[in-house]
Amino acid sequence: MNTYQSWTAYAGSKDGTRYSSNEQITVDNVAALQVAWTYSSADKDPNNRSQNQCNPIVINGVFYGVSPRSKLVALQAATGTPKWVFDPATEEPNENPKNFYKVSRGVMYWQDEKGTDQRIFYSSGAKLYAVNAANGQLIRSFGTNGYINLKENLDRENLENSFLAGTTPGVIYQDLLITGTRVSEAPGHIRAYDVRSGKRKWIFHTIPHPGEFGYDTWEDKTAWKKFGKVNSWAGMALDEKRGIVYIPTASPSTEYYGGHRKGSNLFGNCLLALDAASGKYLWHYQVVHHDLWDRDLPANPNLLTVTHHGKNIDAVAQITKHGYIFLLDRTTGKPLFPIPEIPVPTQGLPGEKPWPTQPIPTLPEPFARQKFEPEDVSDLTPETHAYLLEKYNQIKHRAKFSPPSKEGSWIFPGFDGGGEWGGAAVDLESQILYVNSSELPWSQVMIDVPKSDAGDQSLAGIGRTVYSRYCIACHGPELKGNASFPSLLGLNKKYNEMQVRQLIENGRNMMPAFNQIPEGEKRALLTFLLKLPEKEAVMSSALKPVRNERDAKNTDGTAGSIPAEVPYTSTGLNRFLDKDGYPGIKPPWGTLNAVDLKSGKLIWKVPLGEYPELTQKGIPITGTENYGGPLVTKGGLVFIAATKDEKIRAFDKKTGIVLWEAPLPAAGFATPATYQVNGRQYVVIACGGGKVGNKSGDTYVAFALPEK
Repeated sequence: MNTYQSWTAYAGSKDGTRYSSNEQITVDNVAALQVAWTYSSADKDPNNRSQNQCNPIVINGVFYGVSPRSKLVALQAATGTPKWVFDPATEEPNENPKNFYKVSRGVMYWQDEKGTDQRIFYSSGAKLYAVNAANGQLIRSFGTNGYINLKENLDRENLENSFLAGTTPGVIYQDLLITGTRVSEAPGHIRAYDVRSGKRKWIFHTIPHPGEFGYDTWEDKTAWKKFGKVNSWAGMALDEKRGIVYIPTASPSTEYYGGHRKGSNLFGNCLLALDAASGKYLWHYQVVHHDLWDRDLPANPNLLTVTHHGKNIDAVAQITKHGYIFLLDRTTGKPLFPIPEIPVPTQGLPGEKPWPTQPIPTLPEPFARQKFEPEDVSDLTPETHAYLLEKYNQIKHRAKFSPPSKEGSWIFPGFDGGGEWGGAAVDLESQILYVNSSELPWSQVMIDVPKSDAGDQSLAGIGRTVYSRYCIACHGPELKGNASFPSLLGLNKKYNEMQVRQLIENGRNMMPAFNQIPEGEKRALLTFLLKLPEKEAVMSSALKPVRNERDAKNTDGTAGSIPAEVPYTSTGLNRFLDKDGYPGIKPPWGTLNAVDLKSGKLIWKVPLGEYPELTQKGIPITGTENYGGPLVTKGGLVFIAATKDEKIRAFDKKTGIVLWEAPLPAAGFATPATYQVNGRQYVVIACGGGKVGNKSGDTYVAFALPEK
């Protein structure tokens, strides 16, 4: 039976609770916490674009975590003293070391019955490595010389150039490693591998094949051959006793236009329950039908026992980007509280067929605000209010689930939540769920994709079209970027042609690889981005063979290209901010919330994070946009970093009052872990920064009470 005294898996335990039974640190003594040790991998990106979102694990007194540049590190958990470091760059000496700036949120641990074979599994990009937990050496008998290429064995051909990466760990069930992936155009099927050999043991097709359940929810009967995503990038939860794995999934490609993928699109945006031993389908619950708003299920679910109408029910709780908690019976998938299908707007772009209803829980109560009306626009000053109100009125649609349009819609909570990959923590005794939320509106405005057969036919002109297909959603129509994505203006002053080509083909940090772009289009894109001399004035023989080859066979083995088929694209991921960069909605802008899963009621909501310069002006603490999650302890505390102000805090779990806070060397955009070694309890956080304008870091910081 799990005693929850250590932190043995991503999110603390395989049931994903982020709960610890340790109670050495309590509400009475937490103010005495001090730094116990720090460890720096010294490999942050000096340009402040690297991150470290790792939630580490501790096994037998050894700490295992990942660095910003994909190094796997083993430390003495009591002191932070290094035991060993595995660097995947040593396995690929011809690769640019900068290409190993990947996001890896954690690792998986397995040992045999005798404990003589102990392995750490983790991903760097598309490679999932097996490393000896004792000495840091690759286990060469696993997969191909120590790793699995996650691009292989997806039951679809020609995915070699597609983007695919492992970001969040899966789970280990007996001798099976069950994992999902982050993808772009590739399918996001769930797979299980033998932990010893690395051979695939089962696969579940998240885009159903002919004859499989869910196949008829796609009007295009070739969907299984060509559509991508419907992946699980956010982690999983495992009921080891029942042998059931619970898997949250993302939306299908493409995110904001679904006219080419009509239907409810199972198993997109679902919580899936599969038999862990075989991958057999058990049940699903679709949280968003025919997603047009990038409402991926953003975090692993939490497994707990809930007292409901006087009965103890084994349940699963799933948070969402739009601020809801779906609380379901763990064995049947039936909601514990009513979840009616609510009619939503259906006037979409030409060719689109939005789904007419969406499921909205009556309880639990949402943990994020659910409306953004004129009276909610920020009014820090009269000038700020007037400026923001003018911008607000330029976006036409305010109703929830308004289909994407050229007139624009407000997405609130924004594309990054509401809830995000940091997930929720559940107190297994009180049955209270703790979850942080960003409360920042984003706008969604669609435009026509420029046609390459009209207008400017220079290489740069064609490159602009390629940019509109693949890059505009992150970097914007004017290449200016935003708080999360860098500006591409003046790119030729920072990088040469070869460096930008490597970025496009390999990706870096949160930027996916775009190696699937045909060579001719890639050259055109480079010409556009870097303002290169026109080597070819018009699209002639140099590009036509590449285009014809693409038309004959797409990178995923089907005719044509999904991005090329889509007639509309977003103008970008646009946060609603004032001139000073503050959110354009009245505070709070970031919150920590407590929800009683027995009654479904929101118990408390408090601001999370601070802008000191605003507090000094007498403005109540506003909270900040936040990334990373909480942990909750039997000692009465909720620990969380996650904020732009580069602090970690401890809250009284009963009241939401801040009892302790400490500065960090960089923002802790990760979820902390807690564990005991030699009778001393530690709380550790990865300080990676690198998001929303914050500097990057490469340090783990561990806190503990003073030694007696």
